[in-house]
Amino acid sequence: MDLEKQPAQQAPPPEGCLAVAIRIPVRIVVLVLVVPVRIVWDALVVVGRFLRDSLLRPLWRALVVWPCTALWRYGVVPLAKAVGWLGKVLLVIPLVWLYRSVLTPVGHGIAWVVRVIVAGLVWVYARVLTPVGHAIVWLLKGVGAGFVWICTVIGHGIAWVVRGIVAGLMWVYARMFTPVGHAIVWLLKGVGAVLLWILTPVGRAVVRCARGLAWLMSAIVTGVGVALYWIARVLLVLPAVAVWRWILAPVGRVLAVVGREVWDALGHAWRIAGHISLAVGRFLATLFRWIFVEPVRWVYREVLTPVGHVVRDVVLRPVAEAARSVGRITRATLASARASVREARADFRRMLFGEPRQREAVARREPTAADTRTLGSSTTALTKD
Repeated sequence: MDLEKQPAQQAPPPEGCLAVAIRIPVRIVVLVLVVPVRIVWDALVVVGRFLRDSLLRPLWRALVVWPCTALWRYGVVPLAKAVGWLGKVLLVIPLVWLYRSVLTPVGHGIAWVVRVIVAGLVWVYARVLTPVGHAIVWLLKGVGAGFVWICTVIGHGIAWVVRGIVAGLMWVYARMFTPVGHAIVWLLKGVGAVLLWILTPVGRAVVRCARGLAWLMSAIVTGVGVALYWIARVLLVLPAVAVWRWILAPVGRVLAVVGREVWDALGHAWRIAGHISLAVGRFLATLFRWIFVEPVRWVYREVLTPVGHVVRDVVLRPVAEAARSVGRITRATLASARASVREARADFRRMLFGEPRQREAVARREPTAADTRTLGSSTTALTKD
């Protein structure tokens, strides 16, 4: 399908003659400068890894990890266990005893007292307060009914008086205030017409003057703005555009090409220096192996190992056998000495206190392992003679 096709890679843009001209010299110079730096860097990395694995990590473990582990294992954990045991003995067990032996009986007593008080209050409410409340409610209902009847009578009287006053005021308004109001309205309409006939021409003249003044100010501001625009364009914009177009842009393009080529040359030189450093490191490692490691290995395998075997077979093993024989003889001597001391202590005890009294033999009800029960024996009550 078309969707599964990989998008075609875009062709690199064409390069100018300036980039091609400065590429090779820049790469040669950068390679000459970068190769020693990369070799020193790789050497420092190897030394740092060796120091980290051989010195810093064991030193860290010896100075920090192992003391902290020992402190945790032999100090903090036993101390925490002791504190926990003390807390259990001094706090938990007394609190549990206090709760079971003191607080629980006291709580049961308080609960019983509260139940008795609640039962008494319920009885008082049901037998005393409820009848009293019913009587008060019946009395309030009667008082409320009388008060409502009195308020109704007073309200009807007030409504009749208000209706009379309103009827009188309406008659006065219709007979006296309506003609006066009509005259005032007619007078205000006449005054408004006169003012409108006088102020309309004046307002139109003021509006025309304001429009003319606004047009004049707009023309002045537009002219000043156009003049300032052309002055700024001629004195600032055009020189700045010329400097940017004919000086800064070409210089920036050249610097961009030089910077890109230098950056690419640095990356290329760093990679090549890495391969050179790897080859140099392998050569030095091979040289060190053939000069030092292989001779030491040959000496260890061909000289020290046979000598060690001879020393082991001729010296160490006979010495070990002799040491083991001495140990066995020493252990046998110590065992016989302990037995002699034990017998002498027993003889001394018998001489001072006499022979110990022997225990009396007691007939066992169960048969021994050698004489088990059978149907023919008389060891049971049914078959006993």
